[in-house]
Amino acid sequence: MFFEKYGPLADAYVAENEQNVIAAIKRLVDVPSVEGAPEPGKPFGPGPAAALAEGLALAKELGLAAHNADNYIGWAELPGTGDKQVATITHLDVVPQGNGWTAAPFDMQVKDGWLIGRGVADDKGPSVLCLYALKFLKDNAVPLRHSVRALLGANEETGMADVDYYLKNFAAPDFCFSPDAEFPVCHGEKGGFNGSLVSGELHGNILEFEGGVAHNVVPDRAACLVKADITALTGREGITLEAENGAVRIRGWGKGGHAAMPAGTVNAIGLIVDYLLDNRLCTPEEEAYLKVLQKLHHATDGSGMGIAASDEVFDPLTIIGGMIKLEGGRLWQDLDCRYPTAITGAEIERRLNEAGAGAAAVRQARWSEPFYIEAGDPAIQALLDTYNQVTGEHGKPFTMGGGTYARHFPRAVSFGPERADLALPEFAGPMHGANEGANIAHLMQALKIYILALLRLQDLEL
Repeated sequence: MFFEKYGPLADAYVAENEQNVIAAIKRLVDVPSVEGAPEPGKPFGPGPAAALAEGLALAKELGLAAHNADNYIGWAELPGTGDKQVATITHLDVVPQGNGWTAAPFDMQVKDGWLIGRGVADDKGPSVLCLYALKFLKDNAVPLRHSVRALLGANEETGMADVDYYLKNFAAPDFCFSPDAEFPVCHGEKGGFNGSLVSGELHGNILEFEGGVAHNVVPDRAACLVKADITALTGREGITLEAENGAVRIRGWGKGGHAAMPAGTVNAIGLIVDYLLDNRLCTPEEEAYLKVLQKLHHATDGSGMGIAASDEVFDPLTIIGGMIKLEGGRLWQDLDCRYPTAITGAEIERRLNEAGAGAAAVRQARWSEPFYIEAGDPAIQALLDTYNQVTGEHGKPFTMGGGTYARHFPRAVSFGPERADLALPEFAGPMHGANEGANIAHLMQALKIYILALLRLQDLEL
């Protein structure tokens, strides 16, 4: 009866609001919201604060009660008759635009049934879907047993201090899902390890080394300025050379992507490291450090660094080197590692230092342990049943390497709207990549799924 009653209403609502949803997503995407230097009243800089303001303005236009919690986080809400709360949580901050775009990252475009722009998939598009799901409940005067809150974060990509602030000052929802991953339902996330592999003081042949836009993005380009004679060198695939004031600038051209899904990527820093070592362009001290980086970049499963690990719950460990810099005579290579239950953050740090063999040491190590909720949880089953009923599929819950807000809450999962089986067209890219794309038809289907899932959760004892 549930599906028969609300399914046709949701279908009509989705069809009626498709263009409104697209226009709302553009409003948010067109606000550059990469984290910036903190300002008074803007803890994550002006960009995320502006995006949050726009998101809450949209909520008010949709007739929803909206609240801004000191520009850390905001929400739209519908009250229920009981004391329990269901929430969605998305984020309005984005990773830096990066390189390789063929269109303006912060001027969303519509092309052949796709949206193109930074944040269309991660996570501004899903943010709009959640707001429109609440609007459906309001417009149809659905009697709510549990209150429903659509949380809009502003610091997911670079630390999740927004949700830390929220949980310090407000009660956690009784159940929460985060539309910031793939369908059908993700009920577990790997642990996350971050830090830097740092050299000793070098002051050798390397004059500059830079690459990457964020620690959780595989860099598609990097550049190193090194003392060398360009006439003795030749380029190779993925490497170009430029003479510069008696030195050589070596540029690496790889293939970027999300750190949690490094299969198929090519790390531009690794290409340069190989070139430097193959052509013996560095001092012995520099070579010792670069050989450590070579072991890091040659295998994203961690085997080169002695940290490969797997278990029965998660996919195997992954590790990538994100940004690199030369500072104070030392090279700093950022690390992003996603790990299963078969290893701990402390053990990863110990083994990385061991693999550094005195030439590289881990600095600023920090980690969060794996997160997992049993797939049989009634709320998880409610989401899964909704997805399968709408799509006609027989999807199963899964675990992943990406880290979402879900791991911060006592009872939460991530729930779409991405699909692993959806091939990207040539003009569109993945989350965190150039030309980030989102398929309009799938977004609209996700809106229906979110509407029906929020309705189904009303029947549960939370």
